Amino acid sequence: MLSKRVVSIARGRTTLTPQAFSKGLVFIDAYTRRSKFHSTRLVAAETVHVPTMAESITEGTLKSWNKKVGDSVAADEEVATIETDKIDVSVNSPYDGVITEILVDEESTVTVGQDLFRVEPGEKGIAPPPPKEEAKPKEELKPAEEAPELQAPKQPEPTPQAKATEKPKQPEPSKEKPGPKQAAGAGNRGETRVKMNRMRQTIAKRLKESQNAAASLTTFNEIDMSALVAFRKKYKDEVLKSHDVKLGYMSAFAKAACLALKEIPAANAYIEGDEIVYHDYVDLSVAVATPKGLVTPVVRNAEGMGFVDVEKEIASLGKKARDGKLALEDMSGGTFTISNGGVFGSLFGTPIINLPQSAVLGMHAIKEKPVVIDGQIVVRPIMVVALTYDHRMLDGREAVTFLVRMKEYLEDPQKMLLL
Repeated sequence: MLSKRVVSIARGRTTLTPQAFSKGLVFIDAYTRRSKFHSTRLVAAETVHVPTMAESITEGTLKSWNKKVGDSVAADEEVATIETDKIDVSVNSPYDGVITEILVDEESTVTVGQDLFRVEPGEKGIAPPPPKEEAKPKEELKPAEEAPELQAPKQPEPTPQAKATEKPKQPEPSKEKPGPKQAAGAGNRGETRVKMNRMRQTIAKRLKESQNAAASLTTFNEIDMSALVAFRKKYKDEVLKSHDVKLGYMSAFAKAACLALKEIPAANAYIEGDEIVYHDYVDLSVAVATPKGLVTPVVRNAEGMGFVDVEKEIASLGKKARDGKLALEDMSGGTFTISNGGVFGSLFGTPIINLPQSAVLGMHAIKEKPVVIDGQIVVRPIMVVALTYDHRMLDGREAVTFLVRMKEYLEDPQKMLLL
């Protein structure tokens, strides 16, 4: 009768190793063969490069690593963040695997196509096993011999006469140069130097270019917000319930600006060489403050939107801006800008033109003021608005007319629904 091992070999459940023929039969069952096959790494680690960011962006600063060597990653999981002049770019893992090597330090400048890190394909959450250390023979423990404690010889105590004759040592003069004396109670006078991030550098550069290139001039007007405040108070709850968006003042100003731009098209144009380019549409840039700086995402074709549509788009862009998720296409191509400094309590201000645009509207805080209406002094909620315009494109008459039209629309919001 055949033995069980021979039958197992015949059925393929057990195999013979080469050593079986020289040192006797050694049997390996099927389970062991399967486990050895799966523990073998058949796919080499792949290098991930800096992705293409935009046509005009060729380099950036690696701001942070979200993973470290040995961490497991899932496909499309963010591994690193690159800060550019305009947006933050996420670098994701191409597939499930384990980070095996990081090739660039944080705060380093990287270029498109540069090697960033290496990832070894595999199942997410399964890190490569640590290398096995060879077992070292245990050393025989020898009982430690207790060494006798060495006692330092006691020095003889000086007699009272010797103490009297000893001269006290003079303190050595300090070699440090005396610094400037601080006044009593002076506080900390330290300094901290922090490198400007790329977005702040770009903002500073563009604002200075605007001041140097445009012939900027600012005109002001006051708007009685009584009707608009009442309009918002009446419909804000209904809009929030029906459309899940808050009704603010920005949508009314956006609508009024689009109507005024139809009458004053030069405020919606720009200079290119020796030509003026007019737009038949309004791509409204809305200034949004973020921790890294001021950004201006664009509401496309705002002239065809209603109040609710504008509020939804502004809310969506604002959230993306605060979360650092704005894409380059979200901020390119605006034709007119609205900046609302009133959310921070500003009463007056002169906004700076966002080149190559020709004008920017500045909103401010609403404050109650005494005004004269029909010969009577009454208190009304007043907002000061400012229009900074490029005098190369607009004359004073056009700029003042623009603000007057906005004043008419905003003091009678129902009128905008008829146009």
